[in-house]
Amino acid sequence: MTAPLEQPRFRPRPWTHLETPQDVELWIDDHNLAMQDLIKPQETGYGVCFTLAEGGNIYMQTLDDAVVLDVDEDAAWIAPLIQAATGAEAPAGAYWLLPADKLTQLVIGLSSLVASTTLVVGHRFGSRGRRTY
Repeated sequence: MTAPLEQPRFRPRPWTHLETPQDVELWIDDHNLAMQDLIKPQETGYGVCFTLAEGGNIYMQTLDDAVVLDVDEDAAWIAPLIQAATGAEAPAGAYWLLPADKLTQLVIGLSSLVASTTLVVGHRFGSRGRRTY
């Protein structure tokens, strides 16, 4: 007899389009509360995965002074939008390091393209030999 499959710890949450900076602030507050409640103190590599409606995932981690994005190959098409929303230069790879003050613009820019979000832990942000800029 085979063992039952383990249920994922975090499940995708359908995305609600965010249109204003106030909408984004409320989403950030909700996201931060969920992380405080669900992520254990010893866990690393935590953040949120944005699953894009047109394909691909963007993994995001926020730090005190930066926003870290890890854009998978299927979501590489989103790079021009990230540039337009944040004014950042595209990196040579898929690992983006943005100033923390660009978070609101980034989320508003991505909002209409997101299908769902999922909390993640253990993600190796930028550790696959990608260069940071």
